[in-house]
Amino acid sequence: MSLVLFEKANAIGVITINKPHALNALSSDLLKELDEVLGQVASDSELRCLIVTGAGEKAFVAGADIKEIHSLDPEQASQFAGQGQGVFMKIEQLDIPVIAAVNGFALGGGLELAMACDFIFASEKAKFGLPECTLGLMPGFGGSVRLTRKIGPGQAKQLTMTGDLISAEDALGFGLVNEVCAPEKVMERAKMVATTIASRAPKALAAIKRTINATYGMAASDAMEVEKKEFAQLFHSKDCKEGTAAFIEKRKPEFVGQ
Repeated sequence: MSLVLFEKANAIGVITINKPHALNALSSDLLKELDEVLGQVASDSELRCLIVTGAGEKAFVAGADIKEIHSLDPEQASQFAGQGQGVFMKIEQLDIPVIAAVNGFALGGGLELAMACDFIFASEKAKFGLPECTLGLMPGFGGSVRLTRKIGPGQAKQLTMTGDLISAEDALGFGLVNEVCAPEKVMERAKMVATTIASRAPKALAAIKRTINATYGMAASDAMEVEKKEFAQLFHSKDCKEGTAAFIEKRKPEFVGQ
């Protein structure tokens, strides 16, 4: 059975972490499969948006495979962390927007995976945390970096130093997730927003994503320069001409991603 499933419909892709018997725990084999699927996603010009979720009702991803990491030496641990960081960076750097649909536990590597996505929709039953310190460890797939950028250093230190889990509502209050939904509505909501995103101009979306990712934390004057360059580049695109013409002609634009 594949550890990572992929399906596509109406320009929207869905990646499902498919290891429900182990709460979708991340192993090196699973990360390798995810990396391969992401390669397919990156090369598919028809895709306009991607959703990442977990199989089953209990977990999005409940963390790394502890049995696998227990026997690692420092060099192997560095390689494992590098593998996870590299795969999650691919998600962050995809041109298309990526939505995490968190249906249950998003712990350790699971929260790190969710944070690599552009935004998160969570089930009311979801739980979030980076409890690595309870195992004598710390986040290794980008968690300490992304969590700090999302909720600030004080809250990030408290969560990573206590290992405490937080509810979906608390995660919403921290700004970690965008919306909290009834469990049966999480994927429905993710697909609804993905459908809206898929109707927008792909080059514009890619430019928005690049700009926000690149300028967060940058001095305002430097960030404005990045925005100006990205804005100007869009005027080379057919979609820019189409979108503005459609507005003037009072019709719905037909974006082609060029």
